[in-house]
Amino acid sequence: MVRKRRTELPSRGESSRPQQESSGGGSGGRGYQPRPSEGTAPPSQQHGGGQQGGGGRGPQGSRSVGHSGRGMTPQQQYGGPPEYQGQGRGGLLQQGGRGWFGSGGHGGMSGGLGVGPSASIPADPKLPELHQAIHVPYQPGVILPGGTSSEASSSTQPLESSQVSQQFEKLTIEGASSQAIQPVPASSKSMRFPLRPGKGSTGTKCIVKANHFFAELPDKDLHHYDVTITPEVPSRAVNRAVIGQLVRLYRETHLGKRLPAYDGRKSLYTAGPLPFQSKAFRIALPDDDGSGGQRREREFKVVIKFVACADLHHLGLFLQGRQADAPQEALQILDIVLRELPTSSYCPVGRSFYSPDLGRRQSLGGGLESWRGFYQSIRPTQMGLSLNIDITSTAFFEPLPVIEFVMQLLNRNNTSKPLSDPDRVKIKKALRGVKVEVTHRGNMRRKYRISGLTSQATRELTFPIDERGTMKPVVEYFYESYGFVIQHPQWPCLQVGNEQRPNYLPMEVCKIVEGQRYSKKLNKGQIRNLLGVTCQRPQQTEYDIVKTVRHNAYHDDPYAKEFGIIISEQLATVEARTLPAPRCVHWNVQLKYHDAGKERDCLPLVGQWNMTNKRMVNGGVVNNWICINFSRDVQDSVARSFCHDLAQMCCISGMAFNLEPVLPPVTGRPDQVDRVLKTRYHDAMTRLQPQRKGLDLAIFILPDENGSLYGDLKRICETDLGLVSQCCLTKLVFDVKRRKQSLANVALKINVKVGGRNTVLVDALSRRIPFVSDLPTIIFGADVTHPHPGEDSSPSIAAVVASQDWPEITKYAGLVCAQAHRVELIQDLFKTSQDPVRGTVSGGMIRELLISFRSATGQKPKRIIFYRDGVSEGQFYQVLLYELDAIRKACASLEPNYQPPVTFVVVQKRHHTRLFANNHHDHNTVDRSGNILPGTVVDSQICHPTEFDFYLCSHAGIKGTSRPAHYHVLWDENKFTADGLQSLTNNLCYTYARCTRSVSIVPPAYYAHLAAFRARFYMDPGSSESGSVTSGSVHGAGPRSSRGPGVNAAVRPLPALKENVKRVMFYC
Repeated sequence: MVRKRRTELPSRGESSRPQQESSGGGSGGRGYQPRPSEGTAPPSQQHGGGQQGGGGRGPQGSRSVGHSGRGMTPQQQYGGPPEYQGQGRGGLLQQGGRGWFGSGGHGGMSGGLGVGPSASIPADPKLPELHQAIHVPYQPGVILPGGTSSEASSSTQPLESSQVSQQFEKLTIEGASSQAIQPVPASSKSMRFPLRPGKGSTGTKCIVKANHFFAELPDKDLHHYDVTITPEVPSRAVNRAVIGQLVRLYRETHLGKRLPAYDGRKSLYTAGPLPFQSKAFRIALPDDDGSGGQRREREFKVVIKFVACADLHHLGLFLQGRQADAPQEALQILDIVLRELPTSSYCPVGRSFYSPDLGRRQSLGGGLESWRGFYQSIRPTQMGLSLNIDITSTAFFEPLPVIEFVMQLLNRNNTSKPLSDPDRVKIKKALRGVKVEVTHRGNMRRKYRISGLTSQATRELTFPIDERGTMKPVVEYFYESYGFVIQHPQWPCLQVGNEQRPNYLPMEVCKIVEGQRYSKKLNKGQIRNLLGVTCQRPQQTEYDIVKTVRHNAYHDDPYAKEFGIIISEQLATVEARTLPAPRCVHWNVQLKYHDAGKERDCLPLVGQWNMTNKRMVNGGVVNNWICINFSRDVQDSVARSFCHDLAQMCCISGMAFNLEPVLPPVTGRPDQVDRVLKTRYHDAMTRLQPQRKGLDLAIFILPDENGSLYGDLKRICETDLGLVSQCCLTKLVFDVKRRKQSLANVALKINVKVGGRNTVLVDALSRRIPFVSDLPTIIFGADVTHPHPGEDSSPSIAAVVASQDWPEITKYAGLVCAQAHRVELIQDLFKTSQDPVRGTVSGGMIRELLISFRSATGQKPKRIIFYRDGVSEGQFYQVLLYELDAIRKACASLEPNYQPPVTFVVVQKRHHTRLFANNHHDHNTVDRSGNILPGTVVDSQICHPTEFDFYLCSHAGIKGTSRPAHYHVLWDENKFTADGLQSLTNNLCYTYARCTRSVSIVPPAYYAHLAAFRARFYMDPGSSESGSVTSGSVHGAGPRSSRGPGVNAAVRPLPALKENVKRVMFYC
């Protein structure tokens, strides 16, 4: 190793954005994934199934623009009157309204759907102001069933938010709902989540097993002590080593024979008191620097001071349902106790533990390998305390020589070729922060952490060897000092140590230390290999979980014994129900298609059906379209044939689709996407504009591996040209065996992109869906996606979608916005801005979508159901307080006394509860993949002791072990019954537009995720990687902030979507 002078110039051409982190693969396998015909969509997010694409919209600040076009009233019958049939891109009823629309005017989605940071919005006297109503004071009053109300006065002074909150506390609604609107709590201390309204009874009762293991509550006094270690070290491993040494030395004496549990930071816990209130210890810890010589000792001062006793009595009351608040400290102590032994034996990552001894290592490619592990968490449930155990896998660095790792990373087999600048950037991203050990000094295997690469090749590097500044080449130094001949002098050295005193090591003398998790973004091949490792049939997953629990031997765990914790080795047996099959009265999941088809109704079997003999209930219109082929493997004649087959399938499925494109398909180069696309678009428009026509659709054929091409096409089409598009991979073009089914799936996506409907629930048409059909109801879905750890400056993307076609509830308009890095609260749900002429004006996503619903249906929502995706339990209170308040303010800004009742439901998919059939060989209780049947719901035993939550497996599995979605109600003014919310959620899962299967999470939440993912393509290509992680990620997703907008730095807004794009489900 040589040390370089601080005065030497920094390396050149190596600055780069940190790569994103990839979540480790859990044992939960994939359920259904819609066929990947849509180009290179973002990586799958595992909900137990479902490939996730993208969707979104641009920044706020556009003018408010009313939409014209053909609409349809709720009373029109499907497949009946001709005025309903054949509707295409219209679909939103254009109807004025007093109160919400000033003095009346045009309906339609308000402009500025690309929500970004607040901006003043100029007035336009020619257009209705749809999303800029003035804040008005309002008095407690009544909204009649007809929805009439006094008109907002533009001369009224703006209402302060504090006044709005006071008004909320007084407000009640009659007619629309009989219950009082609850005030928004001022803080989490005054908030209580809704109690369970009884357990559901609808459906066929059955027994399932869950990966929860009963934990007996200990009968001991738990004591909490504060730990101060001096000098302070940031490493938990060092802290644990210090406390471990202290326990070995003093357990029998000063610690009163207690065996403490330590969290690695500031807290230490004992089962009973220590014989002192405060005591200082001196601990000498051997410092193994890998030098192989005599080990030095580091001395630490440790002060242990009593803090408080943890009361397990309150935990017992909580588990019995006699206390509202969960005693988090007691739960945390028990969790730390059970983590103590595996932390010392395995590699901890979050709440999971990994080891190469827990399962065979599998190479993932690129110098990475998968390690098997298990997740462990203590949870309060209706059956008492339970230990949730799941099998997981994630990526680790292979313990390779650095040269070999780099060769695999770059996919090379020749080391003689110099590295290019992109190669250097890739190496630097992959190795930054990785720990290596030197190999050129025999047994002296000293370890270092990589901080970068040198700008010069090893053969060009010199360093000073004395105070006079005599310089010595690195190559010469290693030969003279160690007899080591550097074989790759043309490659750079690794920079280790800190920036102030950088040291340099040739790559070939370094080896990657074992046991380091790879936390950056995996490539597609690595993701595919990791999924192959983790994808197991349910019976195998259950076996591995039970085997892990027995291997952990909690009955022999000295810490569990010390604290009196007893863990069962049997899976929990849970009462469940399979929600009714189709044709059941009032809870029908029967689907309606067009009357012109041979089959007008569809009865899904085991969560799936197909389009054979069926026509879309509302086919869209595509008169003018183009095709561009970006794949070198697809000849022009093949592209023409494929487009003709796709157009025919769209016609067969019920669309009005012109079989001939405006211009013949053309081939373009992926590296010239902007020029090729815009040239073809303008050529087509030159032909269409004299006829006053426009393009309805663009079809793109992409290479299977297409890099940024997919995102570039979507960004240009949706934010620049105002054109919806459909991307098809080359493998779809040549997949003759599954061509028909694949094209049918693509047709479904095209139809909703051009404004059509694929199907609706029969119960929706007959007005028999409880809590939806009786009153105009709007259903929202919301999600936030975050950049991967390592991307320190990329914004998070928030998306909100809302239903636009009550009572059918199948079409969803979507809005997106960029917000500060890793902020979980959706900041643009409601906002105000200052206009120099009109003063305070209101805006935000909720407000715009409410206006759009009124415009589309002719009625204002009298009930709001809000499905919020991806919120972790620790953020329930913050998200509810902030976002419910925004919903209330958005409603209040539209009209005096307008406060429809709200139900706020969190959807969680990144949890570790798995459900297994009680008998894997009973074909009446499992699907073809061996998973539990779709519609299986659990709201007992493993659920919250008192609050309103349930697990729902709404989809049929294909591969792996299905993961049920967890729904937790945080606010409920609509007074849902258990059966009502469970059945509504399950029924909605059959209305997902992109496939003929029920999906794993409720579609509004799914669409919000797609929209947020799509919006990441709209960002400046130089500002972020295209990937992201969904909020709620469990494997190294990094910290998320719940900060409000006031403390965030300015975020560059997203480019605005074109008006004709934002009206349709372009994100599908």
